[in-house]
Amino acid sequence: MNSMNNIEHVQSLMKDICSPIKENIIDQFQIAYELKQDDIHKTLGYLKNAGWIQLSYLSAVDWPDTNEIEVVYILMNWKKPVHIQLRTRIDRENPVMPSIISIYEGAKYYEREAHEFFGVKFPGNPDYEKQLILEKWDDMPPMRKDFDPRQYSDAHFVGREYSHDFTELNNQPSKQAKRQQRKTRINSLDKGGK
Repeated sequence: MNSMNNIEHVQSLMKDICSPIKENIIDQFQIAYELKQDDIHKTLGYLKNAGWIQLSYLSAVDWPDTNEIEVVYILMNWKKPVHIQLRTRIDRENPVMPSIISIYEGAKYYEREAHEFFGVKFPGNPDYEKQLILEKWDDMPPMRKDFDPRQYSDAHFVGREYSHDFTELNNQPSKQAKRQQRKTRINSLDKGGK
């Protein structure tokens, strides 16, 4: 079976499971779906039984303009080399997503990381509130877009003066162009672009 047939195979499976909000074929090896929150567990369970046995990643994206957190699951099937991204958006003010450790046990640590960096609560994972990377963190989740790293740094660390050469290097046109490219890419992804 070739790679495009693998994509078609995934599309056929998804029709049997749920009605995605959005579908995005990223390339011949990746396809993404936005689902309703209630469809995530049954879709993950179905896909695992269909051969997507590896949870490659679980993370989140903060969308403050729509007051949502997007939870992202990436699955891999070693026999049919195609990654499936499943995404769902949840309320940013009370971000709760039931744990998937009953389906993918390894999600335990990804859920802890997503809680630590985005504040998502994962009931069903008894350890989701344990700190994983950030020791003694005492502020809002640092990957939220309204987190101010400068303010945090000023409040927790001794200030430093940087040389003019260092600050000029950081503002070179090539670096500013790369920052603008990243922003454009993020905006494109938010609108379902490739």
